[in-house]
Amino acid sequence: MRARWRAAALPAVALAGIGIGLALRAAGLPAARSALVWTVALVVGGAPVVWRTVAGMARGNFAADIVASLAIAGAAVLGEPLAGLVVVLMQTGGEALEAYAERRASRAVRDLEAAAPRLAHRWQGPAVEDVAAELVVAGDRLLVRPGELVPCDAVVEEGRSHVDTKAITGEPMPRLAEPGTLLLSGMANQEGPLTVRATAPARESQYAKIVELVRTAQAGKAPLQRLADRYAVWFTPLTLLVCLAAWLGARDARRVLAVLVVATPCPLILAVPVAVIGGINRAARRQIVFRHGGALEQLGRVEVAVFDKTGTLTIGRPGVRTVHARPPFGVAEVLRLAAAVELRSSHVLARTVVDAANAVHVALPEADTVVEVAGRGIRGRVEGRDVLIGSVAYLEDHLPAVGAETRRWLADLGETNGTARAGVAIDGTLAAILEFADQVRPEVPALLARLRAAGVRRTLLLTGDAGANAEAVGRALGFDAAEGDLLPQDKVTHVRALVEAGHSVVMLGDGTNDAPALSAATVGVALASGGGGVTAEAADVVLLADDPGRLAEAVAISRTTLGIARQSIWVGLGLSGLCMVIAALGHIPPTVGAVLQELIDVAVIVNALRAAR
Repeated sequence: MRARWRAAALPAVALAGIGIGLALRAAGLPAARSALVWTVALVVGGAPVVWRTVAGMARGNFAADIVASLAIAGAAVLGEPLAGLVVVLMQTGGEALEAYAERRASRAVRDLEAAAPRLAHRWQGPAVEDVAAELVVAGDRLLVRPGELVPCDAVVEEGRSHVDTKAITGEPMPRLAEPGTLLLSGMANQEGPLTVRATAPARESQYAKIVELVRTAQAGKAPLQRLADRYAVWFTPLTLLVCLAAWLGARDARRVLAVLVVATPCPLILAVPVAVIGGINRAARRQIVFRHGGALEQLGRVEVAVFDKTGTLTIGRPGVRTVHARPPFGVAEVLRLAAAVELRSSHVLARTVVDAANAVHVALPEADTVVEVAGRGIRGRVEGRDVLIGSVAYLEDHLPAVGAETRRWLADLGETNGTARAGVAIDGTLAAILEFADQVRPEVPALLARLRAAGVRRTLLLTGDAGANAEAVGRALGFDAAEGDLLPQDKVTHVRALVEAGHSVVMLGDGTNDAPALSAATVGVALASGGGGVTAEAADVVLLADDPGRLAEAVAISRTTLGIARQSIWVGLGLSGLCMVIAALGHIPPTVGAVLQELIDVAVIVNALRAAR
């Protein structure tokens, strides 16, 4: 808040000082009074600018504000307060624009910590007590009810249920949790209660590791070198050389001040933030949120693109991919009867069967005597027919012959990466096998083609899903490399290695497990159509639409904005350079130089505003 107030206060002081002084002159009062007002305003508004520049130079930061600070100091020493105030107004006004474009208060770590499991249900003999998750120690027996998050890393001792692991590991399919299954903190229990034994306290569990990874990734992320500062590297020494030439030629300090005033790099100070704000507004109309100007500047220069798989390149939730129906049963009939029973289930795969039946436009009849075994299967009667849907083990328990037949059929179908399968029996006869799988988004191939056309030389797929699934998807889409079975810290390691090797890296992800890697990338982009949560907070760019193809649009907007900003800089610096030469020859006094610089600034701003179109 203090930084925002300071960014707005300094240009306000300069503008007020200029206005009051001019009003005193217009009222016919002595020139000394207006000069006093200008001098006071110059000291109040200019001293912080000069001090900050000196402090930055002491740290080795030679940026675009050096010439402006020299002009402010020279105007104060030589009694040209109006010229100095104009420079203060342009310098601090540009910084205020920059602050507006970059305004960001990232809450990534705080949001992660707030979303962490807070409560645990600990068994105390036959009773259960509620305790803070941080009080759980290794060895404690805990109850995890349906709909709750696992509070710490643990192993299942009793119960059967499915857990949603997507946010932590990136696996799209729910994981069956049964005695002996290892669960990580942050996974979500779905249907049935589980009794688990903690293997680590909450502070040492997987969720806590993700929190720490985000914190360290953000702290260790190198600051971006801004476009204006890259131009200032050569423009500042050139200005000082012209000043030296003016001094050696005439030994006139005011001539040197005139050079400094017209050379004040307002095109650098103004062109970039004005163009960036325009680009940010243009992107926002396409539901692309650049959270700070540095991300917009950098995105157009990325050369390596890293992608999460589940929920990013794929839909992120399973669906019925194939119905293997056996005559005399048809696909529509199988879906109609199975969906009628599954309509009574809360299991995630049950909902996909209902969706598949709706997709083929069949009316669902009523089912009765429905009985479900959590995590295994469900049975019921539909139109007087017995219908069972479930795993091989479930079918074997109820219909041993059908279960054996299902096992043989599955062996004939062979292994298919990234799928789950269920058998459907109707009136004691095996009717079909359903295959469930996540699906690649149809817009992904076009996205990759557009990124390569924009200069991205390498594409990588990094996912917590199984390695075989990652390789299959990567090969089908034409990725340069694909790796699976990765924990959040593994993704960070890969991304950080690319950045440290000198590559400009963009990463697109959507889950909590992607947040640390997004923080480590040069530009992290979150696909956050559902709100985004911590993933959006850890990212530099947020795609509000459920469309990864918007990443290519974001890159295009960045490149266009940078092109306009560079054009404005070159035009502005070219005009400033011409005025510098004229001022060095003694034909432009400091105050006139300040006015000329203002005209150049107007031209630069008008051109930079094109970025918003």
